[in-house]
Amino acid sequence: MRTSLFYLPGVGTREAVEQGGAGLRGDLYDEMLRDVLGQCQLADELGFNSVSFTEHHFHCEGFELSNNPVMLDLYVGLQTKRLRVGQLGIVLPANNPLRVAEDIAMLDRMTGGRANAGFARGYQRRWVDTMAQQTHGVQGVRPHEHDRIDDTNRAAFEENLRIIKRAWTEDYFSHRGQFWQVPPPGTPWNIEATERWGSGVRNGVVTELAVVPKPLQKPHPPIFQPFASSERTIRFCAEEGITPILPPLHPLLERRLIELYAEVSGKAPGEGVGVLRDLIVADTDSEALQIWMDGPVFCGASWFRPFGFDKGMLHPDTGAEFDGDRFAEGLAFVGTVDTVTRQLETLRGRIPVEWVFAWNYNGLVDDGRIRHSMEAWRSTIVPRVAAWD
Repeated sequence: MRTSLFYLPGVGTREAVEQGGAGLRGDLYDEMLRDVLGQCQLADELGFNSVSFTEHHFHCEGFELSNNPVMLDLYVGLQTKRLRVGQLGIVLPANNPLRVAEDIAMLDRMTGGRANAGFARGYQRRWVDTMAQQTHGVQGVRPHEHDRIDDTNRAAFEENLRIIKRAWTEDYFSHRGQFWQVPPPGTPWNIEATERWGSGVRNGVVTELAVVPKPLQKPHPPIFQPFASSERTIRFCAEEGITPILPPLHPLLERRLIELYAEVSGKAPGEGVGVLRDLIVADTDSEALQIWMDGPVFCGASWFRPFGFDKGMLHPDTGAEFDGDRFAEGLAFVGTVDTVTRQLETLRGRIPVEWVFAWNYNGLVDDGRIRHSMEAWRSTIVPRVAAWD
């Protein structure tokens, strides 16, 4: 089993967030950089597989100050030795796919082949609508929305992803799609150096482009898609060789998506799939629960629930509220070493997933408590349940 760290990352304690404007405070941002780097260096020493950061913009509230995950990746990657660095994920509909391909290829080269690639669709309209206006006007779409905006966003995501994969794997290529023309038709180029030492030009017009550098990893870095929670997304991931990362979902829906991925990909159930889980390990269950309530639950209720993330916990057939025990079902890892071990055993018994992305709520959870959870997870909990990869 492989474990990655997942960060929003946020700035400030709950008290700082509730005072307002935490995202505007440079001192809190600097503290976040120090804490996250230190935790990633510990993860590197402990043997964690990777770390992943989100992409979001304009978050004056203090949640998810991660406007350029590739830069955070490089910041961590150049100060660690083995830890892989990635994104969960770059929001493709709001980005130029050629620039994304270049940035991740550079990251892969600069870290000696330790880059992961993670791509998301984007659900926060405040920033997705703003950032996408200079590309193709695609808008953000909340989880579980299925309408024209959703269709357009998904079409842009899928086209951008295919452009990126071609940019990584083909020396020269051209593309004619709904959103992108690569290169734009009729682009003039009469440069002797290109005629002598390059390619992609015919009769003074650019016909193909070479995106350089290419990644060090071949054919390209591993690709992940976070918060995958629909059959359409799971099917696309299976077809494209992407590892979907499922958020906490109703166990019935979770099982259906795992089985669908296996059916389409031809892999064993759970192979090539990951899950996101809160991870809080403390000396007593009550202490862990209190930390979880003050940090992750506060974040979820204040920030994620308004965007509709809680709907994934509804029964997929009836829409009824989930009435089970989240901890007993392994939907969160909160408790003592023994308690979290049982929760991981339960999860692996239901769905033997390949990846667990441990959600670290830096700032909202004290640095020392995060480090304690990481050490307990690596040294005791996972070895009791599965082989550490």
